[in-house]
Amino acid sequence: MRWISLILVALILLLQYPLWLGKGGWLKVWDINQQVKAQQQENLKAQARNAVLEAEVRDLKQGTDAIEERARTNLGMVKRNELFFQVIGNNPAASAVASAATGKKAGQTPSSSTSNTRVASGGMTPPAPRRP
Repeated sequence: MRWISLILVALILLLQYPLWLGKGGWLKVWDINQQVKAQQQENLKAQARNAVLEAEVRDLKQGTDAIEERARTNLGMVKRNELFFQVIGNNPAASAVASAATGKKAGQTPSSSTSNTRVASGGMTPPAPRRP
């Protein structure tokens, strides 16, 4: 009777092996479900990034405000009859004064160049920014 019990237990274990550890077993299914969840999270992040990029492209195609903003921040361009002050340094008070003069929020720099202060007025165009 003892041998029969051992044989039956062995048969049950052999039948359970494919269910738990086989090609389509529970462990593989659980692992694939975890991979699907991780990929869905990455897809959500990519969709959010794509939405931001799509809005930026639409803004660049339709409006001139985004183009003007990029020209001002990246190229250091100014309008006619406009004064441009560039403050060099990390002094928060000076940054607030400079931003008030250019009409921007505090903490934003009007140009990414590190050249000396430039002033343009009366329709004159400023010199091209120096690149390091």
